[in-house]
Amino acid sequence: MREQLLLFCNWSTLGVCAALKLPQISAVLAARSARGISLPSLLLELAGFLVFLRYQCYYEYPLFTYLEYPILIAQDVLLLLCVFHFNGNVRGAVPYLGAFVASWFILPLQKWTIDLAMNLSTFISAASKCAQLQYLWKTRDSGAVSALTWSLASYTCATRIITTLMTTSDLTIFVRFVIMLALNLWVTATVLRYRTAAVKAE
Repeated sequence: MREQLLLFCNWSTLGVCAALKLPQISAVLAARSARGISLPSLLLELAGFLVFLRYQCYYEYPLFTYLEYPILIAQDVLLLLCVFHFNGNVRGAVPYLGAFVASWFILPLQKWTIDLAMNLSTFISAASKCAQLQYLWKTRDSGAVSALTWSLASYTCATRIITTLMTTSDLTIFVRFVIMLALNLWVTATVLRYRTAAVKAE
C-alpha cells in the first residue's frame, strides 16, 4: 500500500507538472497580454525552482522526488519570454536568464552555499506567491491569470508533502511544501474571487 501510494503521488505529480503552466501560457497567448501576471512573482518563482532542483541534485536525492522541476523551469522560462514579449521587451529577459544559468554553477561550489540557498529559496518562493497576491489585490483584476494553474500547483505541493515524508524526510523540503501549498491555495482563491467579481460586473 505504501509503495502504491508513493508511485501514485510521484507519477501524478509528474503528469500534472508536465501541463502545469500550459493553461497559464495558453491564457496569455489567447489574450495576447500578460495583464494580471506579476513579473517579480514569476522571476522569484523561477529562482526558487532552480535552487530547489540544484539542492536535490547536489544531495543525490531519488530522481522521482524532483523530476518535475526541469519541466517546471522550462515552462516558466517560456512564460517569462511570453510576458516580456507582450510587454514589448523580449531582450529584457536575457540578463535574468544569464543570472539563472550562472547561479546553477555557482551554488554547489560550497556545501554551505547550497544549504543557505535552499533555506532562502523557501522565502524566495513564498515571496513570489506574495508578489502575485499583492498584484491581484492592487489591481483587483485577475486578467490572464489561470486559476487552473494555481490549483494544479496546490495539488503537486500536497503530493510532495506525502512523498517527502515517505522518502527523504528532509524537514527543510517538508516545510517548503507546506508553505507553498497554503500560498498556492490562497492565490487560487483570490484569482477566483476577482474573476467572479468581474463576471458580476459585466
